[in-house]
Amino acid sequence: MIRNPERRFRTRRAGLAPSPTGVRRHHPDFSARESQGWKALDAEGRLPEDGWRREQEWALKMGLPGSESLTDRSIPTFARGELPHFAGINTFLKAPYVEDVRDVGRYDAAVVGIPFDSGTTYRPGTRFGPQGIRRISALYTPYNYELGVDLREQMTLCDAGDVFTIPANLEKSFDQITRGVSHIFSSGALPVMLGGDHSIGFPCVRGIAECTSKRIGIIHFDRHIDIQEKDLDERMHTTPWYWATNLANVPAVNLVQLGIGGWQVPRAGVQEARKRNTNVLTIADIERMGLEKTAEVALELAWKDADAVYISFDVDSVDCGFVPGTGWPEPGGFLPREALKLLGLVTAPGVCGIEVVEVSPPYDTSDITALFGTRVVVEALGSMVAHGTMGKHRAIIDKPVSF
Repeated sequence: MIRNPERRFRTRRAGLAPSPTGVRRHHPDFSARESQGWKALDAEGRLPEDGWRREQEWALKMGLPGSESLTDRSIPTFARGELPHFAGINTFLKAPYVEDVRDVGRYDAAVVGIPFDSGTTYRPGTRFGPQGIRRISALYTPYNYELGVDLREQMTLCDAGDVFTIPANLEKSFDQITRGVSHIFSSGALPVMLGGDHSIGFPCVRGIAECTSKRIGIIHFDRHIDIQEKDLDERMHTTPWYWATNLANVPAVNLVQLGIGGWQVPRAGVQEARKRNTNVLTIADIERMGLEKTAEVALELAWKDADAVYISFDVDSVDCGFVPGTGWPEPGGFLPREALKLLGLVTAPGVCGIEVVEVSPPYDTSDITALFGTRVVVEALGSMVAHGTMGKHRAIIDKPVSF
């Protein structure tokens, strides 16, 4: 057979095929200046840097000027503040530690650890959640690129340390937690709770509810319904919303639960949710509606006739492939970016408190679950800062406590 001599040059090997004719062009509708990436670049230029300069000056004052061989004269001898991320004594996001908790009212938000896992029914370890979250939070900066927000410049944040919980005593620990949360809330600072197992949801909400006569809704991210009356004859991590919605100003009709489903939802909880007329959206519901519509529905239900909304975020709402370090992992949950997007949308109008629960470092891999717990907190704070709703909760404090 006679071969066409021209074909021997038309091979797939680089350099032998003829150059393509014509010129490749960008999509005609694409404008680089209209992308979120460019808008974020532009937004950063409008952020102040006063907070960062104050931190540098404080670090030099408290940590001594650095050695003469350093050309960067902003570096102290002893590590203070954000840098270096691998050094220092970790608070959440390297925020100031408030040794005297009576000073928390000087800040917009106060992080408090709740190292408690006596409400766990299977895998303990969440008592180490606050430590794990604080440790890996050192990896973060206070600036978010997409939001164009810098928490250091646009709000004040402190770390109040941990509530003194009582191992193996649920009720005394609940009383301690309620007392600590009510103190922070009464001060005007937004309480940000790092759990701990999900049993802390009840005493945390109780701590806020007792400081106000106003009505509170709850948006709850989880795979588990957590509203049965008791588990193993106690108020465990499967029961917080039964008891929280027994409070006079926290009605069950304002409880919205996102992501519930799978093979770990006790029927006793399902029966109670039906009896109390709560609101449950599964992952399938959320996929069908989309994240934006889900957020609209969740906000409408949680805020209906309510004056404030509380956020409870259980990390096991996310597919367990992304959050192995948790007490009761379940496949089929949110993808991380879905959960974070939805969280940002529902926190935008402002919240009266937020808890992150069920981070269990003993089961974690490379701190990825604790890292996600950190991201939940900063995503919520960033959304409120971006929408100008940080501090909105202060309007409902009409029965502050004093200790």
